[in-house]
Amino acid sequence: MLISIVAPCYDEEDVIERFHDQVQKVAEELLPLGHDMEFVYVDDGSRDRTLPALERLAERDARVRYVSFSRNFGKEAALLAGLRHATGDSVVVMDADLQHPPELIKRMVDLRADGYDQVIAKRTRAGDSVTRTVTARLYYRLVNRLVDVELVDGVGDFRLMSRRVVDAILDLSEYNRFSKGLFAWVGFPSTTFEYENAVREAGRSSWTFRGLLNYGLDGLLSFNNRPLRAALHLGMGLLLCAGLYTAWIVGAALVNGVQTPGYVTIITAVTGVAGVQMIMLGVIGEYTGRIYYEVKRRPHFLVKATNVKRTEGRTACDTTKDLIP
Repeated sequence: MLISIVAPCYDEEDVIERFHDQVQKVAEELLPLGHDMEFVYVDDGSRDRTLPALERLAERDARVRYVSFSRNFGKEAALLAGLRHATGDSVVVMDADLQHPPELIKRMVDLRADGYDQVIAKRTRAGDSVTRTVTARLYYRLVNRLVDVELVDGVGDFRLMSRRVVDAILDLSEYNRFSKGLFAWVGFPSTTFEYENAVREAGRSSWTFRGLLNYGLDGLLSFNNRPLRAALHLGMGLLLCAGLYTAWIVGAALVNGVQTPGYVTIITAVTGVAGVQMIMLGVIGEYTGRIYYEVKRRPHFLVKATNVKRTEGRTACDTTKDLIP
């Protein structure tokens, strides 16, 4: 069985060779068991010398396949590119910064032999700050009440997928991709095991608070339309409140006579309703923006350099075909 290792890379010059050495050791251990391995690296427009490092790896190891983007298109695009270029019967998706321990690949392969199409590694929250742990738990509790799929805290991209799962993912051509949700949406028999959270070997994470916030919003909006329905319910609720308030004002006028209207009441009502309107316009705008990007049909990424030949592999992806989403 051929196993493809897909690893998106962004500014991983300091760690990529160590990562490859470790996954290469795993490949040597799996070879006597009848498992061969290929390594698919996707350079997501790195600003350092990640691409020359990948070129050196490809020169000394014929199993290395690399794809380099023309600029930074984001991790979702890098994952998609890696899956398109992977030719294995099973595909392992993992980070190249060694926060995903390569030694767990053997355990994934063993569980795959039990008939599971997805073998998912779930990291523990050991070492995380209390604030981050609490925030993550609250986020997943909220999201799972809204979205159409179940997202599990600690479950990310680190997983082994069978070929039919990979093909199903590639059949989903949407532009606004949220892989964690897509992996859950396609289904198929799956199993999960836990592992201790590892420390990044080198460099620093490119995730900022703003990036994490936008990623969280992507997860919330990609798999449901409930925020739009909530806008309708909120509008009906405000209309009901306005009707009750009007009835109360009319009743008070009939009983006590007409009095000078309260300035504070008017300002509070106008400000509150205006704030709700802006929030609802923002929700509608988010969905409209996603439709806008979908109908333009722009490619998910552009390839600057690759060592993948036109006739090589199942996907036969070349630079030209990668311009098509």
